[in-house]
Amino acid sequence: MRRCPTSELLDADCGNLGEVAGSLEDLRWFNRWFGGISTVRNLLKEVAGRTRQREFSVLEVAAAEGYIPQLLTRELRTAGIRLEITLLDRLASHLPSNGNFAKIVADALHLPFPESSFDLVCCSLFLHHLCPDEVVQFAREALRVCRVALLAHDLIRHPLHLALAYAGIPFYQSRLTRNDAPASVHQAYTVPEMRDLLYRAGSGDVHIEEHFLFRMGAAAWK
Repeated sequence: MRRCPTSELLDADCGNLGEVAGSLEDLRWFNRWFGGISTVRNLLKEVAGRTRQREFSVLEVAAAEGYIPQLLTRELRTAGIRLEITLLDRLASHLPSNGNFAKIVADALHLPFPESSFDLVCCSLFLHHLCPDEVVQFAREALRVCRVALLAHDLIRHPLHLALAYAGIPFYQSRLTRNDAPASVHQAYTVPEMRDLLYRAGSGDVHIEEHFLFRMGAAAWK
């Protein structure tokens, strides 16, 4: 199955407030039940175990409402892991209007920070929106501004995954999701493709694990 870049309506800010809200609720549902939260949790625990650190400053890129980092910040605190989160997105309207996290509007391909500003740079369901050269550019920027690693959670392109995305269409709340779920799979990367791109970006060590229902968790170490 070849990668096929396809427009996603939520990414293009198409849809009214109700449609966007429904699409975000669909994304929360996907992440709760189909591997998103568990994939990011495993990545963070892997870093904590490998570094023996218990506190991390984290830049969450393409953060939108910051659902996953907000949930895991509370959850991991009970395990003795403290996360200090900064949310970054390209539009202020994508970011939450309240909450305790720092929020920044900026271009993910040109991160406005000095070298080694954060322990970790993280992103969820973002890299499949980028063409291969943009993935490399973003990863280079992420490795520049992090001290430890880039952590990326994303989809895995596979024919069965595409079939499941289409099968779920009757259950999605928003028409945006009915377009975007199959589109995301069409333009997702395979694990070998992602590993190659992260090494091209200059990572010294790339570790990628496959998780439930065609999710990958990638750690690109500085």
